[in-house]
Amino acid sequence: MSRTIPHDVPTRSRADFEREEAGRMAPWAVPPTGSVGRQFPEPPHAYRAEIQRDRARIIHCAAFRRLDGKTQVFLNGTGDHYRTRLTHTIEVASVSRSMARALRLNEDLAEAIALAHDLGHPPCGHTGEEELDRLLADHGGFDHNVQSLRIVEELEEKYPAFPGLNLTWDVREGIQKHADGYTHPLTGERYASPSLEAQVADLGDEIAYSSHDLDDGLDAGLLTLNALSQVPLWVRAEEKARAESPKIDCARHRGFVIRCLVNLLVDDLIGETASNIKKSGVATLDEVRRHQKRLAAFQPATRKQLSALRRFLFANLYKHPEVADANRQAAKLISELFTFLIHHPAKLGRKATARIRKNGLERSVGDYISGMTDRYLTRQHREFGLLIPSRETTKT
Repeated sequence: MSRTIPHDVPTRSRADFEREEAGRMAPWAVPPTGSVGRQFPEPPHAYRAEIQRDRARIIHCAAFRRLDGKTQVFLNGTGDHYRTRLTHTIEVASVSRSMARALRLNEDLAEAIALAHDLGHPPCGHTGEEELDRLLADHGGFDHNVQSLRIVEELEEKYPAFPGLNLTWDVREGIQKHADGYTHPLTGERYASPSLEAQVADLGDEIAYSSHDLDDGLDAGLLTLNALSQVPLWVRAEEKARAESPKIDCARHRGFVIRCLVNLLVDDLIGETASNIKKSGVATLDEVRRHQKRLAAFQPATRKQLSALRRFLFANLYKHPEVADANRQAAKLISELFTFLIHHPAKLGRKATARIRKNGLERSVGDYISGMTDRYLTRQHREFGLLIPSRETTKT
């Protein structure tokens, strides 16, 4: 039974929130109601603005829950402290919201985009994505950004009136983080850049994985502080840590140095983005979207150092034999399971089977596998009699 709130009890309605937020936000920010609306119209909520509803829909969807069982760098289950795709997503959302607040943008939108940005990631990290892209090469390939959009627009089944989550256009625009241009759904106009909220969330992702993958690599013993002493951005973070705590032992308090690294990058991005906005002269959201170059950015020197850190991680962590060997094994699981399901489509789940007529067998199998957690991938592989024998089993 619904209850009527007494008139003398202060509440904050949706209209109150939207009015307050509109007064706080910069004129080039996306309004709390969204700039376009939803593909399928819905009545407004009494207490939540449209972007707030999107944020909740993402958090409550099945694809979001499954991120807890998906690899970030180290295969899920190999360590209690390593980040999963879910913890990475939460960190991106936190960083993105903080930067959006400082820049007077739509915090809820930046957070919602961040929460949805990895929904389409398959099991076993980037190796899983590369393997699915290879397997689907003749059927459109596979890209986790495209898959994230596919999930929220089609694959999630929660509402009887429409497919997917029916998110606002602004969130769906932000999920297309590496798109080569955008098309406005109402005017049909092609434009170069997404909202500033989307740009901030994109770079928030880079801040989070660059710093936190580094943290996990150090925790695993695959990276060393000695090797990092040759990485300029790490040196800057250590200097910042010593400036805040002169007697710090960086080896012992490595987490504090990581924290300083994140703060350094966040502060740099906020300052450079604010400067770019001023120099560009943009005064509206439409002008942000029509601007040929993205306005959210790091200072050139910091961008150069961050790129060097990413190259360091690629060479010394992502390609480390311990990580690479596990990834090759994971790719083999995906390949063998994909081949098995192509030849035995009756083994697909109910939802994937129902999509074969519309999307084709290969794409339906790709959707099915990409939605799996690392654990479920291994379990399905075993249940179908595809388990790769261990070395000990082979010897006996």
